[in-house]
Amino acid sequence: QVQLVESGGGLVQPGGSQRLSCAASGIIFRIYTMNWFRQAPGKQREMVATITSTENTNYADSVKGRFIISRDNAKNTVYLQMKSLKPEDTAVYYCHVNFGKTNYWGQGTQVTVSS
Repeated sequence: QVQLVESGGGLVQPGGSQRLSCAASGIIFRIYTMNWFRQAPGKQREMVATITSTENTNYADSVKGRFIISRDNAKNTVYLQMKSLKPEDTAVYYCHVNFGKTNYWGQGTQVTVSS
């Protein structure tokens, strides 16, 4: 069974930093593209960052230069390092992988950026 378990969310002030983690199991982690999505209140879920098995990365325009996605294959974990956080970054952040023509999601972790 594919499982994605997220951690690291919480309350942070504007301009602050936070690192999210997603631990994966049930897949051969190293061969899969891993993704972070987020969903803000009243908004559609959107892709935030992607990292391939060869560590090529892509980012949403709104987070370029502020967020970094990385992976540690030995730990089966993908990270999202967030800096210079803005109130508009407030959302539930989800870890995601596509496997066997099925989308798998973590439970989501709330990130709230507020003073």
